Amino acid sequence: MQIFLILGIPMVLTAGAFLIRKQKIAGIANSAGYCIVTCASGSLLWEAVLSGRTNSFLGFLYLDTLGAFFIFVVSVVAFAAALYSIGYINKDVAEAVVSEKKARIYYALFNVFCFSMLLVPAVNNVGMMWVAIEMTTLISAFLVGFYNNKRSVEAAWKYIIICSVGIIFALLGTILFSYAFSLSGGMKSLNWTDMTLAAGQMDKNILKVAFIFILVGYGTKAGLAPMHTWLPDAHSQAVAPISALLSGVLLKTALYAILRFGIIVIKGVGFAYFGNLLILLGLLSLVISSGFILVQKDLKRLLAYSSIEHVGIISIGLGLGTPLAIAGALMHILNHAAAKSVMFFGAGIIVSTYKRHTMNAVRGVLAALPFTGSMVLLGLFALTGFPPFSVFFSEMFIIIAAFAKGAYLTAALLLLLLAIVFGAFMYHFGKMLFGNLPKGMTAVKEPLSSKLAFLFLLFLVCFAGIASVFFKKDLLWVTQNLFPGS
Repeated sequence: MQIFLILGIPMVLTAGAFLIRKQKIAGIANSAGYCIVTCASGSLLWEAVLSGRTNSFLGFLYLDTLGAFFIFVVSVVAFAAALYSIGYINKDVAEAVVSEKKARIYYALFNVFCFSMLLVPAVNNVGMMWVAIEMTTLISAFLVGFYNNKRSVEAAWKYIIICSVGIIFALLGTILFSYAFSLSGGMKSLNWTDMTLAAGQMDKNILKVAFIFILVGYGTKAGLAPMHTWLPDAHSQAVAPISALLSGVLLKTALYAILRFGIIVIKGVGFAYFGNLLILLGLLSLVISSGFILVQKDLKRLLAYSSIEHVGIISIGLGLGTPLAIAGALMHILNHAAAKSVMFFGAGIIVSTYKRHTMNAVRGVLAALPFTGSMVLLGLFALTGFPPFSVFFSEMFIIIAAFAKGAYLTAALLLLLLAIVFGAFMYHFGKMLFGNLPKGMTAVKEPLSSKLAFLFLLFLVCFAGIASVFFKKDLLWVTQNLFPGS
């Protein structure tokens, strides 16, 4: 079965990272492994969409279309990050930033991190899902502080402390859901499938309180404001491919957990309670992030605040709850993962070349790094929702759905804040990309592996945008069968 391949390959690669002496060979093996994982997850998603069946293995693993979709998103970014890591880590070793031994440790941590994120959408037991999400925190903290300097270690500690507090709230919420389930006369089980069946008989007041704990707990990990304070530091200090994984998919695994509990709440309490909370936090995330984006000076922190903005957009789409809005939100999960990874990959090469994080110190990127500069320019258009890139279509789906539902204030605020962010990004990146080369700097040639990672992701955001127009009816049909609120 595909799921055993998807979960097994990262574990095999973890062992391989210690057995293979040359870090470059370990990087190539990683890329090959995640190429297989991506193909297997694509096949799994295709089967889930076509058949509509769910697969359960010994009551532990549970795979429906929603879970298969999130596994696919994780595997796509993991493959791109594995490709990009080859050249990036090789350069760090060549410049003596890290040793060969530490590079092998990087690949081991990379694989355990990816395994834990792939496990989150695969498990049926909500307690095990909590364990898997906590494991992502503990493993990725080492990757945030990987360079072992003052700022990265401080960011890693801040990340662990804030997310651990959040995960305690998520644990309390999980316990309350279990308590509501036991009061309903259900069996003693933490399986999501069992809880969902009994949702209508659960105490509504307990469910409401429990979901607040879940939203605060997993919302902290997802980067929803005002629980987002760890995110800018962690994303800006992590190794560039890990920044892409943190922003592109780690945040989405926490959103997945919110969705799973949200489905129980929708069945037990009604959609309005779930929807209003998601829209409120989504708008708050957009307002706070857009303010910080306007005044930001640090390149990677700018991209980190952009992640908060896009998580807000996804939350609004989920909160609106119509088939078009849900389709837009799910599309945006994939679109943002790919587009943001392009930008973090570009930022990694820019910072490595210029030896600066500050945007005011970076000029003439298109002249110094012709390929990376071009990819960042295209990624900029993709991330800010410029057609024909897929982010434009997913954002338009959500905005149209808001107007169609009569949520005019939400739609107007969304349009206004998106316009502010678009202008801020064009201003910041316009200064960095164009202009003359700094004195003494010559054009740099990027490694082939990095180029392939860029091209793979940009092809995806172009293809997904065009495909969404032609297959809109099919997308809406899948969404209606996927999410109870729609």
